[in-house]
Amino acid sequence: MSDVKLKAICVVGLGYIGLPTAVVLASRGVSIVGVDVSEAVVAKINRGQVHIVEPDLDAVTARAVQVGKLHAATKPAPADAFIIAVPTPFHDGKADLSYVEAAAASIAPVLKRGDLVVLESTSPPGTTERMAAQLAALRPDLRMPTSDVEDCDVHIAYCPERVLPGRVLVELVENDRVIGGITVKCSARAEELYRIFCTGSLLKTNVRTAEMCKLTENSFRDVGIAFANELSIVCDKLGINVWELIRLANHHPRVNILQPGPGVGGHCIAVDPWFIVEAAPQESRLIRTAREVNDGKPSYVLEKIKTAIAGARSVGAYPKVLTLGLAFKPDVDDFRESPALEIAEEVARWNLCELLVSEPFAELLPGKLATHKNVRMVHDVAQAIAEAHIVVMLVNHRAYNEIAPAELNGKVVIDTRGVWS
Repeated sequence: MSDVKLKAICVVGLGYIGLPTAVVLASRGVSIVGVDVSEAVVAKINRGQVHIVEPDLDAVTARAVQVGKLHAATKPAPADAFIIAVPTPFHDGKADLSYVEAAAASIAPVLKRGDLVVLESTSPPGTTERMAAQLAALRPDLRMPTSDVEDCDVHIAYCPERVLPGRVLVELVENDRVIGGITVKCSARAEELYRIFCTGSLLKTNVRTAEMCKLTENSFRDVGIAFANELSIVCDKLGINVWELIRLANHHPRVNILQPGPGVGGHCIAVDPWFIVEAAPQESRLIRTAREVNDGKPSYVLEKIKTAIAGARSVGAYPKVLTLGLAFKPDVDDFRESPALEIAEEVARWNLCELLVSEPFAELLPGKLATHKNVRMVHDVAQAIAEAHIVVMLVNHRAYNEIAPAELNGKVVIDTRGVWS
């Protein structure tokens, strides 16, 4: 680790990436102002508490606040460096960059000569340069970098996060990072920032390559999952156990098929490929098709549930359907773009059954589920299985490992994760 030259850093956006980044930097002795638009989030962090579930994050946050290295606020404060880690949702075929634009506008008044601005939000190629142009318009007294002018007053770079929920505090430190400055000097300045806490390699490149790198990593994963999901549908038609098939095929020394599921969720893999499609729609045919396959998998699962409900109703029963899991992946409390939540909400909307919902990481019904009278949150999974006519495994949380196959006797089981296969 190099000596800390950046004494004060402002982190804009205190979500799943911003807050862990802020507390890791604070643990290295840097004074951090964390900024969030939510007053409730700001108040909670200033009490030394967290609003997201991530191993050890609560203890590290409490310590950072206690020793005075982390303070949360609703507006940015002057600093040596600014990290922007705000959402970039995907709407109507385009990336919604309004949060990035709002973050840039919020830091513009407090920028000074010598500052560093790093965008971490997953973004289409060209976003960081557009942010630089926005800052140049807001602060004409400061020279912002451009690709053909090396000299500037404020250095601007892009550095995507690439961490796994559940291991964020470890991977923030240990993972390699790709750093793309608008200029070579911008990359060097950003490298100083990440060397404060990163033990992995810091790989410098240009800004558009860095932006594209994050999209490429997640698109590669998406294509692999799409193959597995399509394979599961083919195997259903042919009467083949896809889980056994994959286990056997993966014994080939150069084959590593991923696992199918009910779809793909989260703010990364389910979204990032569309940014590439947006940037080059005619050239990204495979990437688009993989996204369509994965986006279509919840509908396939819903058809299986609908068939099971129709079977139960045909013999006069008002069926109880139990869905296991709502998060976008196992053992996290993140419901963004979750196919499991999408499936449960659609089943509730049909109003053809009583829907029993189990989710270990939620006390109350999330999303639109709370608006339906035919939906009940259950916490005793064994009792819920005993009641249910149809059991749907959507998210293989560790909490479900204790479910014995014998408990499912006499039930219609729709296992999208291969837990009982």
